[in-house]
Amino acid sequence: MTEGNIFRQLLLFSLPLLAGNFFQQCYNTVDSIVVGNFVGKAALAAVGTVNPIINTLIGSFLGLSAGIGVVISQLYGAREEKRVEEAVQTSLMLLLILCVAFTVAGVAMVPFMLRLMATPSDVFGEASQYLGIYFAGVAGLMIYNWGSGVLRAIGDSRRPLYFLIFSAGLNTVLDLLFVAVFQWGIAGAAIATVIAQVISAILVLVVLTRSQQCYHILWKGMRMRRRILRNMFIVGVPSALQMAITSFSNVFVQSYVNRFDSSCMAGWAAYNKMDAFALIPMMTLSVAATTFVGQNVGAGNWERAKKGTRCALLMTLVVTGILLVPLLVFARPLCGLFNQEPEVLRYGVFFVRMISPFYLICAYNQVYAGALRGAGDAKMPMVLMLCSFVVFRQIYLFTVYRLTGALVPVALGYPVGWILCSFLIFLYYRSGKWVKNSLVTFPEEEAKA
Repeated sequence: MTEGNIFRQLLLFSLPLLAGNFFQQCYNTVDSIVVGNFVGKAALAAVGTVNPIINTLIGSFLGLSAGIGVVISQLYGAREEKRVEEAVQTSLMLLLILCVAFTVAGVAMVPFMLRLMATPSDVFGEASQYLGIYFAGVAGLMIYNWGSGVLRAIGDSRRPLYFLIFSAGLNTVLDLLFVAVFQWGIAGAAIATVIAQVISAILVLVVLTRSQQCYHILWKGMRMRRRILRNMFIVGVPSALQMAITSFSNVFVQSYVNRFDSSCMAGWAAYNKMDAFALIPMMTLSVAATTFVGQNVGAGNWERAKKGTRCALLMTLVVTGILLVPLLVFARPLCGLFNQEPEVLRYGVFFVRMISPFYLICAYNQVYAGALRGAGDAKMPMVLMLCSFVVFRQIYLFTVYRLTGALVPVALGYPVGWILCSFLIFLYYRSGKWVKNSLVTFPEEEAKA
C-alpha cells in the first residue's frame, strides 16, 4: 500500500475484508434468525441481550489485536522481514495466554453480567446457556481473528475471507441441523457457532504454519521479544480498553432496553443485527485506513497516509449513504426475517428508521480513529471515545430515563454519543497533534533501545 493509486489500493484491500466482515456477522445473525423462527421470541431476545457481554470480552482482545496489526504493518512497510517474524512469534505466545484467560473470565462473568443488565427471568436461562457454551469455545474466535489480523497487516485480506465463507456456511448448516432438526434449542445455536469458529481458527493456523514468508509461524523456539511486545501494548492496550469499556457501556444501554417488555427486547435485537451489517462498510474502511496509514507511516510517507485517510472517509460516506436507502425502505421485511410477531416488528422498524440515518455521522469517528491507530496514536482515540461513548452516554441515559422513562430518548443514546465523538475526533485530527504523538517502529528505535 506504499505505492500506486490510493483509491484502488483501498478498494482492492477492502472488498475481501468487506465480504469477510459480512460473513463474520453471519455467525450470530444466523443464530438469531434460526432461534427467532424455530424457538421463539424469548430465545431471540436472549441471543440479542448477550451481544454486549460478548463484545465486552472480545472487544478487548480485538483492540489488542489492533496494536499487533499496527506493529506488523509498520515493520512490513519498512521491509523489516526479520522483525515481522519476531512480531508474529511474540503475538502468538501472547495469544495463547489470553485464550486461557478469556475462556475462564468469560464463563465466570456470565451470571453477574446478565444480572447487571436486569435480564428478565423469562430470558435469563436461555441467555445464560448460550453464553456459557459460547465462552467455553471462545478460543476459536480469538485465534481466527489473530491470524486474520496478521494476514491483513501485510495486505492479504483474501484468505481470511475464504476461511470465513466456509465457516459461516458451516455454521448455517449446523444451526439448522441442531436447532430445527435435532431441536436442541438455543444451546444448539451456540454449539454450531463454536464448531464453525474452531474450524476457521485451524485453517488460519495451518496457512501461517505452512507459509514460507516472513509472517509464518515457527512453533519451535518461540519466545517473546520485549521491545516488540511493548510497542504492541503501547498501541493495543488503549484500543483494548476503549473497545472493552465501550462495549461494557452497551451493557447499560441494554439494561435500559430490558426495562421494557420482551417484544421491545426482541425488536432491539433485530435492529442490532441489521445495525451490525449496515456498519460493516465503515468498520471495513476503518481497518483499511489503519493498515494503509500503518504501512505508509512505516515507509515514512506521511502525506500519502493523510491522503489515504481522506479517501477512506469519502468512500465510507458514499457507501453508507447508498446502504441507508434499502435499509429504511425495507425495514419491515428485514425485521421480519427474525420474528413475525406484530409487536416485535413494530419495535424493530421503529429503531431502524430512527437511528440508522446517524450512521453518516458515525463514519467520521470510525475512519479517523482507524487512521490514528495506524499511525500509532491510540491514546487520544481511546480518550475521546470513552468520554463520548461511556461517560457522556451513561450520564445522558441516566438523566433522560429518570426524567421521562420513555423509549425514544433511550434509543437515541447511541446517536448522541456518535455525534459528540465525531466532532471531537475531527478537531483532533485536523489539529495535526497526532503526528507528534504517533509511534513509528523504525529499526533505529530497536537499536537505540
